[in-house]
Amino acid sequence: MILTVTANPSLDRTLELAAPLRRGEVQRATSVRAEPGGKGVNVARVVSEAGLATLAVLPARTGDPLLTALDTVDLPYLALPIDGDVRSNVTVADPDGTTTKINAPGFGLTPADTHALVDLIVENARDASWVALCGSLPPGPSDNWYRTVIDELDGQDCQVAVDTSGGPLSATVRGRVDLLKPNDEELAEATGVDPARLVAATSRGDYAPLIGAARSLVDQTGAAILATLGAAGAILVTDSGTWFATPPPIVPRSTVGAGDSALAGYLIAETRGATEPERLRSAVAYGSAATALAGTQPPAPGRLDLDGVTVTDLSGAAQLG
Repeated sequence: MILTVTANPSLDRTLELAAPLRRGEVQRATSVRAEPGGKGVNVARVVSEAGLATLAVLPARTGDPLLTALDTVDLPYLALPIDGDVRSNVTVADPDGTTTKINAPGFGLTPADTHALVDLIVENARDASWVALCGSLPPGPSDNWYRTVIDELDGQDCQVAVDTSGGPLSATVRGRVDLLKPNDEELAEATGVDPARLVAATSRGDYAPLIGAARSLVDQTGAAILATLGAAGAILVTDSGTWFATPPPIVPRSTVGAGDSALAGYLIAETRGATEPERLRSAVAYGSAATALAGTQPPAPGRLDLDGVTVTDLSGAAQLG
C-alpha cells in the first residue's frame, strides 16, 4: 500500500480559456472543473487508477467539500478533523497548455492538530510500502515538520518519499530519506546552488550542474533523486547510476499535477519491482500523460506512452529506447 500525506489539501478549480490570459480584461472560460487536490491527493489518485492500494491522509472537517469530492472519485482517505475549511486553489489554463495557478495559504493547524496528524500517519504506515509526504505546509507547522514525520517513521518497513520546496525541503535533507522529487529550482534551493545559473544551464541542455547537485543530495541523504524538468523530461540520480528521460510528443492542456503524476509513476513502477531506469520511464510517461489532460485529472494506465519515452544511461550504459 502507498500512503500519501497532504498536510495542505485543496479543492482545485480549473478554468480553460479559448485565448491566452489577458490581465485586466474580462474573458470567458470554455470549461470549468472542480477536483480534489493537493499533491499527495493527486499522487494517491494516480496510484488508485493504476490498481494499487493507496490511502490519502489529510486534515479536513467532516462534510468539507473536499471530502465530498474524494467520495465522488472513490479515493480511500483518512481525514483528521479540523475546525476550518480546506482551501480552494484556482488554475487558469491557456490553449497552449500554459497554466497560471493561484494557491490559497490553507487553514492553519494548531500544535495539537500537527501532533495528531503525525500520530495518524505513523499508525497507518505500518501497512505501507511507501509513505509520500507531499506539498506545501499550511500555517502552523514548522518547516521541520516533514523531518519530524520521517524520524517518527524510523524503524518501520516503509520507504519515505518527499515532494516539497523551500524551508520544508531544506529541513528534510538534513537526514536520511529514500526518495526526493524536486524540480530544477527546488534542487538548487536544497543544495545552495544559484537557481538562476542551474536553470539556465538546464534550459540549454547542459545537465552537468543539475546532476552534480543531485549527486550531492544522494551523498547527503542516501535518497534517490527524481528531478523533473517539465517538457524536457526528468533525470534520476541514485547511488548506482544516473539516467535521463525525454517524454513522448503530446498536446499540452495543463501542467498542474504533472509532477505529482511523475512521482506516482515512479512509486508504481518501484512497487512492481521495476529497475531504476524503468521507474524513470514510468515517471516521465505518467507526467506526460497528465499534462495532456485538463485540470488535475489522474492519467489512467491506458493513456501512457511508455514506448515513446527515451531513457539514456548517463553513467555509461547504452541507450534504452
